[in-house]
Amino acid sequence: MSKQEQSALAGCRLFSGLDPAGLDELLMLLGAQRRGYFQNELLLRPEEASGRMGILLDGRAQVLREEYSGARTLLTELEPGDLFGEAFACAASGPLPTDVCVRAAGGCRVLWIDFHRALSPHILPAEMQSALVTNMLAVLAEKDLLLSRRIGHLSKRSTREKLLSYLFEQYQLCGNRSFSIPFDRQHLADYLCVDRSAMSTALGKLRDEGLVLFCRNRFTLTDRFLRGFEEDD
Repeated sequence: MSKQEQSALAGCRLFSGLDPAGLDELLMLLGAQRRGYFQNELLLRPEEASGRMGILLDGRAQVLREEYSGARTLLTELEPGDLFGEAFACAASGPLPTDVCVRAAGGCRVLWIDFHRALSPHILPAEMQSALVTNMLAVLAEKDLLLSRRIGHLSKRSTREKLLSYLFEQYQLCGNRSFSIPFDRQHLADYLCVDRSAMSTALGKLRDEGLVLFCRNRFTLTDRFLRGFEEDD
């Protein structure tokens, strides 16, 4: 296992608290398989739910909702160490129709594992199995919270309010008024389900009003911005 893979897997929530020295054996027991993908190649197709889930080893990937019309909505961006497909792996015993897919945002490699093997008492030691199941529950809970926060942004009526909500959330998560976001302008517009041009206009107005400073994906919230949220509270 390369150092890059070790780093990605060490950051994967699924393996939290497990002995890194035993990771190779664990992956073998879980039937782990590595596969490389090209940019725009599908990692997980909408109709697939085979009990497998993936861990991004390197590169970037995107979880997208693809509409029948061809329009796409960005749900989240994946980075090395991120887990995906876990909801289908846990919930389904066969294919489920869905409009959600995972697509490579550039060349990337994925480690696929069979979570059904983790549930078998005849494959994993009891202590290891208990740790994996506990970690999986934590992963599902954390992603449910992320979804709830996103719904909170999308529930705002205007593009301006959605931006304010998202930027304040990033400030709270980072604990710093200066932070970088994982999106470029188009991806941020897709994430917030707004028009890119309208979002750029709203960002310009926030800057002109002395609320936000930004350069590309780096943002700084001003005292005036933060006072506004404190007053709302």
